Amino acid sequence: MREPLIVFYVSGHGFGHAIRQIQVMRALRARQPDLALAVRTSAPARLFEMALGSSVRVDYVETDTGVAQIDSLTVDVDRSIAESWTFHRDLSARAEQEAAVLRALRPTLVVGDIPPLAFEAAHRAGVPSAAIFNFTWDWIYDAYEEQREAAPKLVPTLRDAYRHASVAWRVPLSCGPGPFTRVLDVPLIARQSSRDPDDARRLLQWPADRTLVLLSFGQYGLGAVDWSLVGRADRYRFIVTPGPGSRSSAWPAADPASSILVIEEDELPRMGLHYEDLVAAVDVVFSKPGYGIIAECAANDTALLYTSRGRFAEYDELVTAMPRFLRCGFIDHDDLFAGRWLAPLDRLMALPKPPRADVSGADVVAGQMLDICGGPLSR
Repeated sequence: MREPLIVFYVSGHGFGHAIRQIQVMRALRARQPDLALAVRTSAPARLFEMALGSSVRVDYVETDTGVAQIDSLTVDVDRSIAESWTFHRDLSARAEQEAAVLRALRPTLVVGDIPPLAFEAAHRAGVPSAAIFNFTWDWIYDAYEEQREAAPKLVPTLRDAYRHASVAWRVPLSCGPGPFTRVLDVPLIARQSSRDPDDARRLLQWPADRTLVLLSFGQYGLGAVDWSLVGRADRYRFIVTPGPGSRSSAWPAADPASSILVIEEDELPRMGLHYEDLVAAVDVVFSKPGYGIIAECAANDTALLYTSRGRFAEYDELVTAMPRFLRCGFIDHDDLFAGRWLAPLDRLMALPKPPRADVSGADVVAGQMLDICGGPLSR
């Protein structure tokens, strides 16, 4: 009998989709160590390699276009719609190419988070497919009513592809049921640190008597901030983690006299640490709201200070839902860039903690995936 293979199609829009699926793959491997896994994505292969080693095949494939960012907090809506339609107007041809790949690989299941290409290709190859989502791209683009007039077939094309999914697992912080025919609700999927936070602080030589704030804004950083004001804070320490591809002007330079601490992200593996260990070791993460960082803060009992992320439909849904999972507080762009962070942080730290979130979603999904691989949806 042929051993099961699961092929993951993962959006390269940010790192959140990749990190979510890495957790599912970890859970799958915990249940079935010899399970064959393959990934097709434009997300950096290093994300998968650092977490899963070289045993998972990762192929670079443009799976979708997401949204175009002008900077960390601003979406270029016109370009987002134009790029998505340029990509998806040829979805049939792209899907046929991917279907040929799938026929050669002969997977038991195709999983998508959340490129429409995954489900159209699986359908053409005769392979069952499953979605994992908190939003779908048709829902995101549908909010750009004026801009999508230039591409009226975009949203219907994506919805038609999504409808081919055999099942869809919906995590909390979701934006509706999507266009799927079968939706199953599961708990949060998130990375959870296995390290003692005090141990991580000692290893990183971070002060034990200050409130620590981790800035998480990706490669664009926050270069327009008045760092001189931020650096004069007394009771807080602000940690920045420039990663591969970060812009040189995105973050301030390290200064022993400042309240700003800098650790290069690629130093973490050499110290035996992962990014979730930093999230658990600090008191607050400062970021724009996205599923990944919200879920990770909830999993590690860390507060979140957030700011507006521009015209992205998910934002309002996340802001409404996330107080159920963690302490969170808002800072507007004027105060953010002026470096007036202390008052919002003080208000945030005074909030009571909600009950600890259930973050067993990866294990729940993994168990159901393996049932599918050996059950009525297998070929």
